[in-house]
Amino acid sequence: MTNPSEEKNAPEIVKMLHSGQVLVVNSRRRNGLILYKGFHAEFAGPGAAVGSIHDLDCQLALPVGNLSLLAPDSHEERQKAYLIRRQWIRLMKQITEKPTPQQRVQKILEQFEQYFDAETVAQLPDEAFALLVGVLPQTVSAVRRSYSSFNGQKSKF
Repeated sequence: MTNPSEEKNAPEIVKMLHSGQVLVVNSRRRNGLILYKGFHAEFAGPGAAVGSIHDLDCQLALPVGNLSLLAPDSHEERQKAYLIRRQWIRLMKQITEKPTPQQRVQKILEQFEQYFDAETVAQLPDEAFALLVGVLPQTVSAVRRSYSSFNGQKSKF
């Protein structure tokens, strides 16, 4: 099942996540989902399992890149997808362990820019990054602005 990165598909994605079915973010594409939960967000990147009982608390799903969700073909694929989801969670944990909010924002932006193109990262809202690394949206905005000012022209973030 393929869904373009459009906000109008967000309610449809949340419905799929709440259906109880396990889906996997297509590992052959540069895509993912930012899953808004109560007071934080999680990123499920390529290869990660989404849905089932693990995402019943998901309130909004923001597609990143050209999202493609697939049903796992076997128990082994499902297990591998859960392991990959844990790896994405560990990466976010490492980023949130940075000592200052500015460092956390800089690191999450760098990670996303390494994987996605600059245009895709620029289109993602400050609130999404803020919820991923536990900072205020204003901090994300300030880091994006300061980087833009520091480099002169276009913002890397």
